[in-house]
Amino acid sequence: METDLPLLLQGGFFTALLAAVSAWDIRKRIIPDTLCLCIALTGLLNFDTMKLLGILAAVPFLIAALLFGGMGGGDIKLMAAAGLVLGLQKSVAAIITGLTAMLVFHSFCFIYQKSRGRDAPKAYPLAPFLSLGCLAAYFLI
Repeated sequence: METDLPLLLQGGFFTALLAAVSAWDIRKRIIPDTLCLCIALTGLLNFDTMKLLGILAAVPFLIAALLFGGMGGGDIKLMAAAGLVLGLQKSVAAIITGLTAMLVFHSFCFIYQKSRGRDAPKAYPLAPFLSLGCLAAYFLI
């Protein structure tokens, strides 16, 4: 049985780094630049020039941050870095999946908190949801 070692290494590092980013964002509400850099470097393990276009996946986050605020630069850098691993098409799928997961999560939180007479949180760390979308795009698409 032949295995593609660079692809296996990339998948393992990508998973571990996205888990670290998610944990860090949940705990501290920041995403360290070093983790984003490591994710970007993971793209070199199975490099394809077409995947460079994946950086463009960060543009909607940059525009949203500039126009509306409320989003940190770490989320933008995370999607740019993940875009180098995923490429543009998978990055778009990752964004859609991650933001949909966040919407579903918020809906359940909203219903649960309202049933208890409390307000639902107004903000969540975004990295865990984006990471979920990135992993789904990497392994399933």
